[in-house]
Amino acid sequence: MSTFVTVDHLEKVFPLTGGGEYLALKGIDLEIKRGEFISLIGHSGCGKSTLLNMVAGLDLPTGGVVLLEDQPVRRPGPDRMVVFQNYSLLPWLTARENIAMAVAEVLSHLSHVERRGLVETHIDMVGLRPHADKRPAMLSGGQKQRVAIARALAIRPKLLLLDEPFGALDALTRGNLQEQLMQICEESQVTAVMVTHDVDEAVLLSDRIVMLTNGPGSKIGDILEVNIPRPRKRMEVVEHPSYYSLRSEVIYFLNQQKRVKQLRARKKPAVARHGLEKVNLEIGFVPLTSCAPVAVAQEQGLFAKHGLEEVSLVRETSWRGIVDGLAGGYLDAAQMPAGMPVWFTVGGHAGRPLPVVSALTMSRNGNGITLSRRLYDQGIHTLNDFRRLLLESDGPQHTLGMVHPASMHNLLLRYWLAAGGIRPDKDITLTTIPPAQMVANLKDAHIDGFCVGEPWNLRAAIEGIGFTVATDMEILPNHPGKVLGVREDWATAYPNTHIALVKALLDACRYCADPANHEAIRDLLARKEYVGTDRRYIHLGDPSQAVCDLDQPMREYAHHLFFGDGVNRPSRTEHLWMLTQMARWGDVPFPRNWIEILERVCRVSVFSTAARELGLMDIRYRTGSLKLFDGGEFNADDPMGYLNSLAIKHEVYIAEVPLDLPSRPAA
Repeated sequence: MSTFVTVDHLEKVFPLTGGGEYLALKGIDLEIKRGEFISLIGHSGCGKSTLLNMVAGLDLPTGGVVLLEDQPVRRPGPDRMVVFQNYSLLPWLTARENIAMAVAEVLSHLSHVERRGLVETHIDMVGLRPHADKRPAMLSGGQKQRVAIARALAIRPKLLLLDEPFGALDALTRGNLQEQLMQICEESQVTAVMVTHDVDEAVLLSDRIVMLTNGPGSKIGDILEVNIPRPRKRMEVVEHPSYYSLRSEVIYFLNQQKRVKQLRARKKPAVARHGLEKVNLEIGFVPLTSCAPVAVAQEQGLFAKHGLEEVSLVRETSWRGIVDGLAGGYLDAAQMPAGMPVWFTVGGHAGRPLPVVSALTMSRNGNGITLSRRLYDQGIHTLNDFRRLLLESDGPQHTLGMVHPASMHNLLLRYWLAAGGIRPDKDITLTTIPPAQMVANLKDAHIDGFCVGEPWNLRAAIEGIGFTVATDMEILPNHPGKVLGVREDWATAYPNTHIALVKALLDACRYCADPANHEAIRDLLARKEYVGTDRRYIHLGDPSQAVCDLDQPMREYAHHLFFGDGVNRPSRTEHLWMLTQMARWGDVPFPRNWIEILERVCRVSVFSTAARELGLMDIRYRTGSLKLFDGGEFNADDPMGYLNSLAIKHEVYIAEVPLDLPSRPAA
């Protein structure tokens, strides 16, 4: 399909009473193909209707341009017909006369017979034959909207624009009209753009869903391709495998925008005090056992002890929330998977490099690979058993969950599978699921297993839903699990605050490592504002064995290291291994300038300063190559040689990452 409508760098500013301006839309870029159905969705006030009005020519942009078939849109025209929520019918005319008047005005070159034929055809098209001679006052809301749609389509517009056309209708009427509209658009190959607040309506009707961020300065936050084949039936669409994932994607976006609005409302300008450039911080975390240092630093007053007197913790349900918060500047810092800083820096998020630095490893280990108990009952107890199952299976492809492409969960799971001769993404499906939803998805048989941090492996085992087939202690012992991440521009703007933050969390890591504190920490993490689960699923100490067995309840688990020799100092070798694994699976290109990237990401000097000021001069750190469970060894001197030696991998791309790009301004 060729490009039909082009929205290029569109901007809209409204003057305010008494002076001043309001920036409604900024930098809107969108291409619409002929015959596409596009939905615009977002919270009230995000500029959906404003954008629709400018495409219609009812309003003009302050900057940028709208093109229809390569011609600028400067005024309304019959080639663009708008259907409003309030119907806009002339009350003294019948349904037939409302349609006929529009046809006579726009298509006056046709004969009377041809015009009448068009009117009658469209009356039948929307099922209005029994009501054609009634005035609007005698029609129901659904019937009035059918008149408006028939009037719009009867003049043969090139583009149909719908502004919440079904918003005021009851559910049954709305559903019937939606199906009629789909049928009409498909039969007539109409190009349509619709504003809606209804997520289900957007998924049902659209080829693509354009999601707008909050104002002021609203922009396109994401565009979702709806891969459900047409023709669609309202009651059948919900059975399509993609339906609920598409719906969840839109709901996640809308919920995240609501959270962003709340964070914006409470975010204050930087407050400087005690020699620190900023003492009021928003710190993100995800509910896992490994969030213990963040919770302890808050509850034990360690942030305040080191001068950070106004710290708010932001509990995100998924790592995607952390990504959005850091990329959008709404979070000052975050607990994040160990691979996320380098993933951000090389352009893993939205294909644009965003330098993120880490000066502290907050935890090591803590991850496990769990398979469904039903697989165990089929005799699947090892990696080799799982490979045999995949080779012999002629049913649907098995699915495993992980939490984020940049997480050690994803990298360890893929490494484990590949070491067993299983090709990730070919022999098996990997899907991203928030950590706290893993157990529910396993229980409902939506997935066959997962790799996640505790307490979710242990919970699946205790509840008899799954079993831990391998812990990270078998795959890559003492690997970095979670790190502290901040944007590079933030670290540059607030260097003393950055050191104070590392000191507070390093102090908390030391507290978490003391067995005398473990019972109190279990109680703390079980609270709803942190992990929010039964304390029997939360364990911190070193278990008796590294490898999990199948006893019920499990005695062993994927335990954490929070503090000690070789634990907290960021390691360039480890970050480089994570970078090679992301490149191995095609998530990012391998950067030619990898040495510069590692120097940029790993802020060893900040860690050293924080440790020295805490009096922790005797902490040692590891050097040398990494030993892997399949007998492999990773040498940081030759990452490309290592990548080339791997038998199972995607095609590896190599590219220069432009580190001289200006960083986004610190929030």
